Amino acid sequence: MKLGQVRWNANVITAAIFNKDGAHPIPDYTMQGLIERSEKENVPLAELAMKHASAHAENLTPILPIHPREVWACGCTYETSASFRDAEHGTREGFYAHVYREPRPEIFFKGTARVCVGPDRAVGIRSDSKFTAPEPELAVILGSKGKVLGYTVANDVSAWDIERENPLYLPQSKVYTACCALGPMIVTPDELGDPYKLDVTCTIRRGGKTIFSGTASTAQLHRKIETLVEYLLRANPVPGGSVLLTGTGIIVKEDAALAPGDVCSITIAGIGELSNPCEIV
Repeated sequence: MKLGQVRWNANVITAAIFNKDGAHPIPDYTMQGLIERSEKENVPLAELAMKHASAHAENLTPILPIHPREVWACGCTYETSASFRDAEHGTREGFYAHVYREPRPEIFFKGTARVCVGPDRAVGIRSDSKFTAPEPELAVILGSKGKVLGYTVANDVSAWDIERENPLYLPQSKVYTACCALGPMIVTPDELGDPYKLDVTCTIRRGGKTIFSGTASTAQLHRKIETLVEYLLRANPVPGGSVLLTGTGIIVKEDAALAPGDVCSITIAGIGELSNPCEIV
């Protein structure tokens, strides 16, 4: 099942089921509310959505598929990311490679719904950064006990030059207005299938011309998703409706740093395309 949110019935943010006919709004529910009721009543999310969804499809545009209670993100889960970051710091075998190798993953707090945008909404470029770049990632929607409820596309926008200046500046590199894009919808595990066999693509267009194009596969993900979730939940019971970003295997270098007016598009097979313009925040 494909789930998400639309603006419906006097512009109210409303959960919806998406299929080939269009969007079927789920009256009186946001995605967060639907997840909370699913857990409270111990009813599968898809079953609850189907029970309450409108029988009539409407031509409605997907918006931010969930307003997450919390967003967490993982780093150095792909070898390309770890090696690039070590090269940025001038080390061949530095601490990024160490994190890639060792059992404990890098997990950091990305923010809340406050920093998230949906499809076609602008992602942010920090005014104090000259090298802000997209990080295309598979994102996991979590229940309150870490159950994987679904997957979506994420852009973990990052001011890499700030982190490069000093790794302790990571929160400033990662957490700011419009630093996280999610969408276009959430796909349930049964419909998506194997999450380690997904092709990921990223393009950046500037003035109608493609200045960057990259591809990766979730087959290159170094850690299992359940391992990332297990570490996230250690002494840290995140609330249901939180999102975990699983890391990037596509590296955008400084010559393609985001600029105002650029359009960044990320596609993950089986989920869809997340496209966002860019602006200074």
